[in-house]
Amino acid sequence: MRRNRGVPDVEILFPSVDFDDAVAAVCHGSATEEQMVALREVLRSDTVARDQYLHRVALHAYLASEPELFAGPVPEADAASEAARNRPACVADGAWRGVVRPRFGGGSWAWGWAVAAGIVLLVGAAWWLGLGRGGHRRGETSRAVAMLNRVVNARWGGTERFPRLGTPLEPGRLLLESGLAQIVFYNGARVVMEGPAELRLVSSTEAVCVQGTLTAEVPPQARGFRIGSPRLDVTDLGTAFGLKVSRDRSELHVFEGHVAFRSPTAASATGQELKEGMGAVVEGGGAPRWIAADRGAFADLFDLQSKSVAAEARRYDQWRESIQRLQRDPSLWVHLDFEHGGAQAWRLPNAGSRRDSVPDATIVGCEWREGRWATKPALEFRGVSDRVRLEVPGELESVTLAAWVQVQGLDRQINSLFMSDGFQPGTLHWVIRRDGVLGLTAIGERGNHQILASSPVMTINQFGIWTHLAVVLDGPARRVVHYVNGLPVSQHTLRIAPPFRIDAAELGNWNAHGFPDHDPFLIRNFSGAVDEFCLFNRALTSDEVSSLYGEGRPLADAMAALSPETRSSSGSPRRPLSPRNP
Repeated sequence: MRRNRGVPDVEILFPSVDFDDAVAAVCHGSATEEQMVALREVLRSDTVARDQYLHRVALHAYLASEPELFAGPVPEADAASEAARNRPACVADGAWRGVVRPRFGGGSWAWGWAVAAGIVLLVGAAWWLGLGRGGHRRGETSRAVAMLNRVVNARWGGTERFPRLGTPLEPGRLLLESGLAQIVFYNGARVVMEGPAELRLVSSTEAVCVQGTLTAEVPPQARGFRIGSPRLDVTDLGTAFGLKVSRDRSELHVFEGHVAFRSPTAASATGQELKEGMGAVVEGGGAPRWIAADRGAFADLFDLQSKSVAAEARRYDQWRESIQRLQRDPSLWVHLDFEHGGAQAWRLPNAGSRRDSVPDATIVGCEWREGRWATKPALEFRGVSDRVRLEVPGELESVTLAAWVQVQGLDRQINSLFMSDGFQPGTLHWVIRRDGVLGLTAIGERGNHQILASSPVMTINQFGIWTHLAVVLDGPARRVVHYVNGLPVSQHTLRIAPPFRIDAAELGNWNAHGFPDHDPFLIRNFSGAVDEFCLFNRALTSDEVSSLYGEGRPLADAMAALSPETRSSSGSPRRPLSPRNP
């Protein structure tokens, strides 16, 4: 037993419950000055106690920095429950509050640094000895080898995939019925297809042209890129070339540089080379026959960029016409079209039917950038300060929220889409969780709340792609439905009764008003861009949500050939609807 000098009425033994309590209090930032002085005395004079202290602090630091070892996905409204219990809530995703580093009032700097160094060593040792192995998690992975970069009048066939613009493409078949499409491989090679054409993606350095017409432009860093076909296997040696493949005939045209090729169907399958301006034809099982390269036969493919820009301009004009009709709907209380025009840079005009009572939104932070079309603006949200503030007075029996978003990353455990300030009865919180789940929290009376969450629908392969999200809350029918790209992805039974309200709210961030005094704000910032936002005071039907998506999608012709039953393969998740109460 050792008595603390300077504090005769406080005594800590080692080992003892008092020692355990004092160490725990230090870890959680609640130690009294008497405990601190008494604990310091024990640690200075007892090496075993010091070792135990360092081990426990290191273990605590590791567990506090890895909260997901034990915690499942954190419901968005957990903070409401914590506020009701009048105790502090977690500051941010992955953060921990109330845990202060060990401090020793009045102690020397040398002793403090020694303790800190011991903690670092013990944390490292604990990781290598096995503490870290149980908490190891794989990083995000993807099988994608290329992306869809540009399209013009593209109509996709087959049942394997219907890619959207910007979609990461995994190995497999692409069947283009008509139009033009540019595929950019991850090694830098660019292939333009002209429908009808079938291309099979093999890897980031290889593809097979089963049929159709294509051009390939291969930069130096992608040298060695290979395209196979039934009668010609082509390996780039730094070039631009074209291929025409039909049932009985394959043509190779070299426009720049040179290529190596072989004909697996010919009697002699030895490799040969072609230089700029040269070409080869293989028919049936015959030997290659030399021809002059004909760039004019591939003119449309080389003109893809200008055709794509023109198609985008037409689509943008079509959308502008559609929103004029949309804004005549009296149930559209708020419509932020992000067509700021001559408005001040910090204002976002409300073009909805309640524009007289719902003032223009205010932009805090954020940066203007290109939206769904090159000539259309959007707002980019990057930092924790970026947000759009608005005020929507009044009560709603039902509500529909819809937005065009481009998610760049799900950085927080909970990422805000549109959230009312605080937890007042009737308010709503619309979010995306880190695991790709869409969530709507409805706040009821006396701290009651309900979290209505979909299955994970936002995957890493959708990052950087313009996506239409919507949620319909039907108060009288007691139902909530989440939508992605016009398709319902989950349906839930609503237990919270109307009326609902928005009041002060934010796009892309959140102010957590309603917590105990001096409690820091929770962080719910969104990482990405927003192009359009709608708030209706009624429950839109599935057909209306689908129409809202169809009229606003960047290229209407990109999925024109799809039926509702097959559109699920396009990257728009589709699941059978069934009532679900999370």
